[in-house]
Amino acid sequence: MFGLLASLVWQTGCRSTPAGADLHRFEFKQPHMGTLFTITLYAPDETRARGASDAAFAKIAALDRMMTDYDPESELMLLCQKPAGQPVRVSNELFDVLQKSQRLAELSDGAFDVTVGPVVRLWRRARRTETLPPPEMLAHARAAVGYKKLKLDARNQTVTLTVLDMQLDLGGIGKGYAATKALEVLKGHGLPRALIAASGDIAAGDPPPGRRGWRVGIGNLVGTRSTASQNSTNELRTRWNASLPREDEPPLSKTLLLRNAAASTSGDMEQFVEIDGRRYSHIVDPRTGVGLTERLQVTIIAKSATATDSFATAVSVLGLERGLVLVESQPGLAAFILRKNGGQTETFESRGFKNIPRANAESLAR
Repeated sequence: MFGLLASLVWQTGCRSTPAGADLHRFEFKQPHMGTLFTITLYAPDETRARGASDAAFAKIAALDRMMTDYDPESELMLLCQKPAGQPVRVSNELFDVLQKSQRLAELSDGAFDVTVGPVVRLWRRARRTETLPPPEMLAHARAAVGYKKLKLDARNQTVTLTVLDMQLDLGGIGKGYAATKALEVLKGHGLPRALIAASGDIAAGDPPPGRRGWRVGIGNLVGTRSTASQNSTNELRTRWNASLPREDEPPLSKTLLLRNAAASTSGDMEQFVEIDGRRYSHIVDPRTGVGLTERLQVTIIAKSATATDSFATAVSVLGLERGLVLVESQPGLAAFILRKNGGQTETFESRGFKNIPRANAESLAR
């Protein structure tokens, strides 16, 4: 499948797109990875637009089948079923996403860790039942967590899970990776003026005709709003999780302009559980096995949605101070963080974000 898709991209990559005056806006939506993916693009006609979007959705669907931990027959879950200590050769893309994950695990000292699967499963149950995971079950799950227990062999393209009961979870990087790959498919079809939105992740290509970029608004921590995006003529009105803000909702925190860049927002605004008066996020700290309790909303801007998705998770786990240190250590990365402190919402920006003019994030996309 991967070889065929790569071949098709190469064959169509030389096609040119007409001038902006000859392009029309099209929008397509499909459910994948437990959320709604929206593709907005500019093309000369519907046939060309639909063909490219179908190919991009097919790529997303293939990656979903590969990375999901809900299907015991997915490549990821078949890997997890292998005996501990056995090297397993995996596909190019599964190795790629695991390799990127391990690099961030090292950078973040384990704050981002795809081996967190056993603990994540316990907290999924906790959110359904509104009861904390039993201590003995949590201790058993934590014994199988730790990025150093996952071994990758680049020469042989093999993956080894070194201890019993390991379960990999790509929820902190999967949607961003899929959005990045789908945008590559659209560009390969000669339609680079496109934007892909998936839950808290946006991948932006070339800007709409006659515009400097795609406008992306960062929502407030208060309420249920995530990120809105629209172009500067208000043609594109896409929300990652719902419709655009109503008049009675609080205003957006920031509005950026993205071109060949990405943005991801991570936080507990929509997925959390309150137990005994304490709020636990769906994001779990791999090092403690406990859902996050600090009220943070982290937005990351970078070149690719793969990076923004995973770094948003890592910064959420690290917390404000250590998270900003991690962001500052990476060139081409910027962060905007909202923190709920009592009844007040505090805002924090990385140095890179402060250098981006309001409604203009093009400097990171160059």
